[in-house]
Amino acid sequence: MPKLTIIINGKPGSGKDALCDAVIRQGRARKASSIEPIRAIARLGGWDGVKDAKSRKLLSDLKRLFTEYNNLPAKYLSEVYENFLYSEDDVLFVHIRESDQIAAFINGISRKAVSLLVRRPGTEGAMGNRSDDETESYNYDEIFDNDGALEDAEKAFCALVAEMLKKYA
Repeated sequence: MPKLTIIINGKPGSGKDALCDAVIRQGRARKASSIEPIRAIARLGGWDGVKDAKSRKLLSDLKRLFTEYNNLPAKYLSEVYENFLYSEDDVLFVHIRESDQIAAFINGISRKAVSLLVRRPGTEGAMGNRSDDETESYNYDEIFDNDGALEDAEKAFCALVAEMLKKYA
């Protein structure tokens, strides 16, 4: 069975989750985010789940600290990846923002992974935190321009993922 891990990135509001969800609805795909264990920690500290500029900076800073302290985001993604390998799913979308962590993840897994940047007009500009501001600093394998209506974008994205499965898996 072909398996493909796609590291997906893009500015906030570029549509990454909606596009991944479209593929997931077709079946045999899942997603994970390196920020998930950090969100859990932030919730314990009183974060209400709102993604405004202040909370995005909090999450980015916490992620950096836990990466330096015990590499928590990478450990979490490693576990998710191992579970994916033994699953029925063909595609694993992995949300990682930071270039160094994208490279480390790709180098640390047993199969080829592909990096994908999602761009959307109107999402350019600084967000005030390292994680969001450096999304375009990595040399991505593929770029998806999410510049149309949602339904059209979802169809085009599903077609791209199908092509990527043939090309990379």
